[in-house]
Amino acid sequence: MSEADFHFEDFTIGRVFPLASKLVTAGEIVEFAEEFDPQPMHLSEEAGKASILGGLSASGWHTASMFMRMMFDGWLSRSSSEGSPGIEYMEWKKPVLAGDTLSGRSTVLESRPLRSRPGIGLVKFLHEVENQRGEIVMRGENPIMMRLRDAREDAA
Repeated sequence: MSEADFHFEDFTIGRVFPLASKLVTAGEIVEFAEEFDPQPMHLSEEAGKASILGGLSASGWHTASMFMRMMFDGWLSRSSSEGSPGIEYMEWKKPVLAGDTLSGRSTVLESRPLRSRPGIGLVKFLHEVENQRGEIVMRGENPIMMRLRDAREDAA
């Protein structure tokens, strides 16, 4: 495992970590939908335009998957993450349409060391994904377990 840039101690309340940006293509929307969520508005532009979404739209689960990759590429890959115990909530606020460019941020809401797992802390984040117009398309909160920087010394 490579050395992490960010450990539990770096996730101070209010700190913002940018997500990588992502251009959403029609092909990937259809490909994801065909395998995981084959509703008409995710499979064709015509069906999407006829729906309340206004065009070929990514499934909410596809949006969540893209968010995960954006978070990984933006900062998670350089962290001491040990995974997450779950998601507290996730909201899909606006449709993600073919041609949209997504970006966003993860903001630290709270953090605490875990008594049950020495050397690990729990960091709670607010994640916001927005389109190129600055409109929030997805919002969610979840905790992520992070190794403490000083835990390496305890293990030696």
